[in-house]
Amino acid sequence: MSPKRHFQAREVSVDVDVVQDALDANDLAKAQEWLNRHAPHEVAAELQRLDPVPTAVAFRLLDKDQALEVFEELDPHSQQTILEGLRDEAFYDLVESLEPDDRARVVQEAPAKIAHRVLAGLSPAERQMTAALLGYPEGSVGRYMTPEMVVLRRGLTAAAALDVVRAEGRDAETIYVLPLVDDHRRLVGVTTLRELVLSAADTVVDMISEEAPRAQATDDAESAARLMQEANLLALIVVDSEERVVGLLTIDDAVELIEAADTEDVARQAGASPLRGHYLTASVLQVARSRATWLLLLLVAATLTVNVLQYFEDTLARVTALALFVPLLIGTGGNAGAQSATAVVRALAVGEVRGRDVFRVVWRESRVGLGLGLVLAVLALAIGALLVEWRVAATLAGSLVAICVWASVVGAVMPLLARRLGIDPAVISAPLVTTLVDATGLIIYFTMAHLILPL
Repeated sequence: MSPKRHFQAREVSVDVDVVQDALDANDLAKAQEWLNRHAPHEVAAELQRLDPVPTAVAFRLLDKDQALEVFEELDPHSQQTILEGLRDEAFYDLVESLEPDDRARVVQEAPAKIAHRVLAGLSPAERQMTAALLGYPEGSVGRYMTPEMVVLRRGLTAAAALDVVRAEGRDAETIYVLPLVDDHRRLVGVTTLRELVLSAADTVVDMISEEAPRAQATDDAESAARLMQEANLLALIVVDSEERVVGLLTIDDAVELIEAADTEDVARQAGASPLRGHYLTASVLQVARSRATWLLLLLVAATLTVNVLQYFEDTLARVTALALFVPLLIGTGGNAGAQSATAVVRALAVGEVRGRDVFRVVWRESRVGLGLGLVLAVLALAIGALLVEWRVAATLAGSLVAICVWASVVGAVMPLLARRLGIDPAVISAPLVTTLVDATGLIIYFTMAHLILPL
């Protein structure tokens, strides 16, 4: 994958919509002029905003080298759109020129028809490399690594190692991280191009190598990317079960993996499914479908709140003032639970919290909830005393303290429980926690009312 991919801009900051306007006016020369004078990541960002037909037209205006760089910057959905619109010769030239990991991702994401067409058009050597990557489990680091790298044998001098880099470097995706192996290709260390260049010619590479962070090819790709982030690595060495070097996970792939994971987590926490492709080019039906399932689930879950209100209907009839504060309590409890859940899900994602930390997290969040509840209770007591009798205000204040503690604990525990059960913690989204806390918070409120009020 191209090392410059992680510089991709989030939006095109200049000449916005020039390509779209030019294509609408059938002014291909103007569109091509804009495409030729902008960087690949800017062109890709603009193409991803277009509908399928204009995207294919604009892509065909690019020269061969620029087209490859732009294609590598596109998201999988846009890549599929491009491939579907290419004729055989252009199609095969493009997929043959891709890096093996990029090509494997295209095959993995594409419909069966396109995937078969990609593999069928490859040379035997490229097909073998692509098939090898696809042989690893889905979601594993083996699917995202590049097998094209420079590997050094232990015992070489720095001068001899540089000769190897010069001889093999053109076909490698990166030459900055250089695994050091024994005669059986087992990893024994790692050195860098910087160390080779700065060392004396007769220095043995073993003397300028160090212990190598590594990942098994079957390890989770996101976990490997997080390791790179934490260790500030340009590339992570990937080995097989016998510690033989099989590839490198490069920084651009790691950044994309983390971005994709974070995007999915944000969608899950908002109570939606991740959207495939660009937001502006997704159909209304696709956007609605990504949200409908969770809305239906939350609607069913919200019936718990209705049942609680129905159960305490007599209590509300006796002290109608209690009904005034139901929305306030529901909103406060839901927000407190959502804040806690979001914090813990994020902490789990970046490795700050582990499953065995559950008691530490509960103790921490319960104290946070208590502190927040006391602050809100003082304010609620003052406001409530102006609107209702003091006992109702006291009920409100006591309920806020209890609900904030309860909501913070529930929001913290649910993602940890999901992780223990092998479920993505992000699935335990803030809306789901909010719905659960709404119902249980009302039980706390009416129980507090029975303890304080003469019912």
